[in-house]
Amino acid sequence: MESATCKRELVIEVPEEAVAREREQITAQYARVARIPGFRPGHAPRSLVSKRFREEIRSEVAQTLIPRYFEGRIRAQNLVIAGEPRFQDLHFEEGEALRAKASFEVYPEIQLKEDHRGVEVEGEPLTVSEAEVDEAVERTRQQNATFEVIEDRPAGDEDYVMVGYKGLDLANSDVEAIEVREGLIQIGGRGTVTEFTENLRGTRAGDIREFEVIYPEAFPNQRLRGRRIRYRVEVQGVKRKVLPALDDELAKSVSDFSTLGEFRNQVRLDLERAKQRRLDTALRQKLLDKIIAEYDFPVPDSLVEGQLRRRVERAMTGLASQGVDVEAAGIDWRRVGEDMRGDAERDVRGSLILDRIAETEKIEVSEESIDEAVRELAEAGHEPPAVLKTRLTREDGLARLKSNIRRQKALDLIYHSAKITQPSGAQGSTRGEEPVQS
Repeated sequence: MESATCKRELVIEVPEEAVAREREQITAQYARVARIPGFRPGHAPRSLVSKRFREEIRSEVAQTLIPRYFEGRIRAQNLVIAGEPRFQDLHFEEGEALRAKASFEVYPEIQLKEDHRGVEVEGEPLTVSEAEVDEAVERTRQQNATFEVIEDRPAGDEDYVMVGYKGLDLANSDVEAIEVREGLIQIGGRGTVTEFTENLRGTRAGDIREFEVIYPEAFPNQRLRGRRIRYRVEVQGVKRKVLPALDDELAKSVSDFSTLGEFRNQVRLDLERAKQRRLDTALRQKLLDKIIAEYDFPVPDSLVEGQLRRRVERAMTGLASQGVDVEAAGIDWRRVGEDMRGDAERDVRGSLILDRIAETEKIEVSEESIDEAVRELAEAGHEPPAVLKTRLTREDGLARLKSNIRRQKALDLIYHSAKITQPSGAQGSTRGEEPVQS
């Protein structure tokens, strides 16, 4: 055994008598269904079946007995294994005991060093500036803008040009053409490619422009990165954005309030609540990081690898949601995984500590809590709760969800009893059930 790690090894030995009994049972199962030329199904001599299916029978005997005896040894030694065991060095000879070496990992034993209540940590003040309120109100104003058709002049800066276009890759004619039948391009807009701005400025409905764009290797859209495209653009019309006035009428049209002042107050409250949630999440992580720093114990590699896979999968899903072709992006995901390994190990270490705290505090998770979590996940994924719960049950995801809820409850316990100090050096206070306040 390697005491400094979670790795363990056991030699599993199955007595020859047990091997013989298992071989007889499996051979009998084969004999009942075996199809051997010259014999009706189930009537071939046992000795012939044993000889004809020798390797298959040996394999089933080993695959049945070694895990069974391994589990017995694990129970006898009160070990809790992490991940799946690996069996090797198989010794399987006629008339002898069946032997194999099992390599596996166990969960570390964690002795809680001190009371996890009353942890001291510095919080951040909750502040929302007038500028932040202005920005939020302006976003609402922009979202409620209308577009007015322009007929008495050509397109100028900040105007929007309605277009249809087709783009051909000049370096590779086999690549499918880029085609948009109805698009809206802002002249000089922040996200508008320079060549589109230069060639569409001054156009009117019915105009046609042809030009080339050479996209840089660092272009945000992976699909266009590094390509040389020739476009043929037909202008369908020109529009300008008309913003509503920043007054009481805007407040009435976008909310239940009668005045702009009331609407701004609600915007401020919404911003404060959103920022409070972010501060609470950051504070919980800060508390957990502080607790993690107090412990030094080996972490099972299998758990780290599992967490690493989940982190990489989330990164890939995030890119895909932004329209990036993950397979064609040319990202070295192995390198990405290695960069994430430290964070993955920290995640696992934190989870193990929270599990130990939950065990000490006798924290339980009710079926109602699980069902509520499933409903929230289903709503976020636009999926019926019953369908999601069935899938989670089938994929063993329900057990993981229960573990996550239990850990969150343990972290909530730490959070609600924490002593928060303010950056200004003001005296900290013991937390009750109230959220972090400045």
